Amino acid sequence: MSHVDVLEAGQMYHIFNRGNNREKLFYSERHYKYFLKLYSYYILPIADTYAYCLMGNHFHLLVRIKKIEDIVTIKRLVKAQNPSTFSPSKNFSNLFNAYTKAINLERNRTGSLFEKSFKRKLITADAYLQQLIIYIHTNPQKHGFVENFREWDWSSYHAISEGVVTKLQREEVLAWFGGVNEFISCHLEKMDESKLSNLIDEEY
Repeated sequence: MSHVDVLEAGQMYHIFNRGNNREKLFYSERHYKYFLKLYSYYILPIADTYAYCLMGNHFHLLVRIKKIEDIVTIKRLVKAQNPSTFSPSKNFSNLFNAYTKAINLERNRTGSLFEKSFKRKLITADAYLQQLIIYIHTNPQKHGFVENFREWDWSSYHAISEGVVTKLQREEVLAWFGGVNEFISCHLEKMDESKLSNLIDEEY
């Protein structure tokens, strides 16, 4: 990216990043869980989450940044910051910094864990949403982490398809597909990544 686009309130984004120098981000099950715990603290109050996938050295998120008036906990999150100048990007940076500090302390390392600027792609048309969600959920299979993406525990696929209690925007996602059966069957069809060329990076 030639410049870093600002995350705008009310807009939907595909957000993704990887480990610095393609190093690991998650070393064990508890690291995935800890990242999701931090995600709940820093991101859920300022963004609705529709899909996610965490893998060994990178991750994908599909989120909609909330409108300022809907962020009821903004004072707790940004303290004295004026809501009119509130930056959702700061919450993502705080998430990555908090996780980096924990990993660096545990593994006796220093420096950045993530690549400097997380990638963000603005979603401008609902027509892309189905394919992007499928792309996110099938990413572990694409990169060889598992033979079948349904075997991967650290994505939103199971929470959406199995109806478990979740903080994801499950009902809205299922409405885009036309129901849970269609959601599952669409994930089993071969997808054409070329349709998402403006929303993804082939290296991810």
